Amino acid sequence: MSQTSLDDDELFGEMASEMREDVEDALEKARENLPEADDVWETDADNVLGVLNGLRSALDVGDAEDHLRDAKKAFVMGKRADAFEDAEDLEEAIETVEDLVGTIEDAHDQVGDLASTVPELRSTLEDAHADEDEDDE
Repeated sequence: MSQTSLDDDELFGEMASEMREDVEDALEKARENLPEADDVWETDADNVLGVLNGLRSALDVGDAEDHLRDAKKAFVMGKRADAFEDAEDLEEAIETVEDLVGTIEDAHDQVGDLASTVPELRSTLEDAHADEDEDDE
């Protein structure tokens, strides 16, 4: 019975290649889960609140955070094991996606705050103008 013998370097090389693929695949999935540019830019709402609610929905990163986390875990494991000959490109790609996710989440929060403020502002303005009309009478 014949056994295939693989030396440690060959196995390590295979694993390093697989880890790089894992990082790249997770980053690709993260990018795929980011909002489309047109979804953030275009609207068919009838009023400001509709625009804001649509934008807030469009700014949902979905599973991008989970995939980014998977990419970072595989990257950290590979980097600590010194498995990557050139880890700089992966590190830059992770940082780019991470920054983009952060920017989208910040925008989502800001739009959410504005979507909460606009109805209150409208009501206050209506009350102010109603009081003004009463004073004019």
